[in-house]
Amino acid sequence: MTLPRLLLDENLSPRLVKLLADVFPDSAHLDDVGLHGHTDENI
Repeated sequence: MTLPRLLLDENLSPRLVKLLADVFPDSAHLDDVGLHGHTDENI
């Protein structure tokens, strides 16, 4: 799996992905890549 350039943690709103799209077009939220609930060490 290729991770995005900016990966937003689950404590941040998923809406930030759209808001930051111009600056970070390859960004994603943990929920978008199926990593919700995983520990930082696993990510």
